[in-house]
Amino acid sequence: MPARIILLFLAAALILAAGCDGKAQEKAEQGEREPGRTPAQITFIELGSVKCIPCRAMQPVMHAIQEKFGTQIEIIFYDVWQPDQRHYGQQYHIRLIPTQVFLDDNGIEILRHEGFFPEQEITEFLVAQGLTPIGDR
Repeated sequence: MPARIILLFLAAALILAAGCDGKAQEKAEQGEREPGRTPAQITFIELGSVKCIPCRAMQPVMHAIQEKFGTQIEIIFYDVWQPDQRHYGQQYHIRLIPTQVFLDDNGIEILRHEGFFPEQEITEFLVAQGLTPIGDR
């Protein structure tokens, strides 16, 4: 029982660290934005699991990217090993986890990466897409 509580706590912390909650995920799926929020230029979808070691290694990377690019990027984490989120693995046709899918502001996939994706490589990709790190403005 204590292990289950710890796992639930970690899952909640990881989702919050990724910069999105259940309501934000639901709105993103429906193409809605929070009132007063500027639409993100890029949506970064991480498909993985809190039980997967490479997926867990992506959590601080996602947090750093959110901090670096702020509202220019929306980060969504789906734990595809959870029954209520398993369908995202099918929706995005993933072959392994972690898988990162990047969508433009029209919801069109512009990049897909499988496995651990280093922060520096993500940053280089996002800058090439026209995003500006917050400290560089």
